Amino acid sequence: MRSGEEQFLEMTRKPVGRLVVSLGVPTVVSMLVSAIYNTADTYFVSKLGTSASGAVGIVFSLMAIIQAVGFTLGMGSGSWISRLLGAHREDEASAVAASGFYASIAFGILLAAFGLAFLDPFVRLLGATETIAPYARAYASYILFAAPVMAASFVLNNVLRAEGKARLAMVGIAAGGILNLALDPLFIFAFGMGIGGAALATALSQCVSFLILLASFLRGRTITKLGLGKASRGAGTYLRILKNGLPSLSRQGLASASTIVLNLSASPYGDAAVAAMSIVAKIVMLVFSAIIGIGQGYQPVVGYNYGARRWGRVREAFFFTLKLGCALMTASAAALFLAAEDLLRLFIASDPEVIAIGAAALRAQCLAMPLIPLGVMCNMTFQSIGESWTATFLSATRQGLFLIPLLLALSSAAGLRGIQAAQPAADLCTFLCCVPFAAAFLRRLGAED
Repeated sequence: MRSGEEQFLEMTRKPVGRLVVSLGVPTVVSMLVSAIYNTADTYFVSKLGTSASGAVGIVFSLMAIIQAVGFTLGMGSGSWISRLLGAHREDEASAVAASGFYASIAFGILLAAFGLAFLDPFVRLLGATETIAPYARAYASYILFAAPVMAASFVLNNVLRAEGKARLAMVGIAAGGILNLALDPLFIFAFGMGIGGAALATALSQCVSFLILLASFLRGRTITKLGLGKASRGAGTYLRILKNGLPSLSRQGLASASTIVLNLSASPYGDAAVAAMSIVAKIVMLVFSAIIGIGQGYQPVVGYNYGARRWGRVREAFFFTLKLGCALMTASAAALFLAAEDLLRLFIASDPEVIAIGAAALRAQCLAMPLIPLGVMCNMTFQSIGESWTATFLSATRQGLFLIPLLLALSSAAGLRGIQAAQPAADLCTFLCCVPFAAAFLRRLGAED
């Protein structure tokens, strides 16, 4: 493995395009595998019926809450670690990594305890109908037991990527994802566990990912260390991690909130509407995971070079990643638009109402996909350079400032069609909001040269 100095030289001297791709590809693979095994849950569970499919969408918002905890501490630690390593402050980077890791376990335990204690009202709050609630309870219970491990895995994954070791992160995430794909049909059908089997498969797969990621640190393959003695005793470190992670908390927390609002808005139109929107969310997540993965490969490049005060490389990385993301999203949107009905039939061919609702929603989402990369880039850039308040505001725009109000307004004004149109409308508003922030940042970099 590379020493800290060798890693620094690569991150600050290797051609930017090659560097972003070399870090982005493993991260894209990790994100795609995660999205695929989440989609696999939806696929296999859909064979149990429309109400079971709806339950996956309900519990998806619970998983978004767990991700919010993990990404807040993981991204909050990781963005700081990249800048510290860029400034050759490796001991401080280890203290940040250890602090974020142990905090994630503590937060995960608290979340699991609360969720299991109030499981019935919890799934109702998430938007479960009378027919969906029994499936949602069975699924959520296993996910809550795994919450501490899931949250800690997000931190380990982000710390590895912050060091520029995206391939190690990929191995851990991909192994768990592949295992989940194998366990889903085994537990659901062969063992007759139904929807609980899908949740158990996900929980066990997350545990395997955690152990593989942790092994990289225990075997000394990382620059940062996770010894309990390295964790900070002062509140200042944790507060700064939380501040750095606020954009992720905002993004993931509002994603969970918007999913709840979506489920509640769709539930008056029946289980078919809830199931359709859930399936569309999983399909779109596959595409979004690619642009998020590219952006996460871009983040350590920005962090290292911003910490090393190499402004030209920061600007070059921004433009390269933005162009790559726009090309990817445009091509994906065209493919999904043409194949909308066929994709829905893969999940639930027996329910034409689900197919019709889902295909319309998916096509509407495709219209706005080429606009999404700018919002992702702005959010990740400001978080990577430590401008947490700007990043937090931008992370809140898509799901909170725009999507939730649009869901409420359009569902009232246009019913189900309004629900289907809310997401692309939110994407357009987010794009327009991010343009002046991107322009101001690039002007500032030019002034620093």
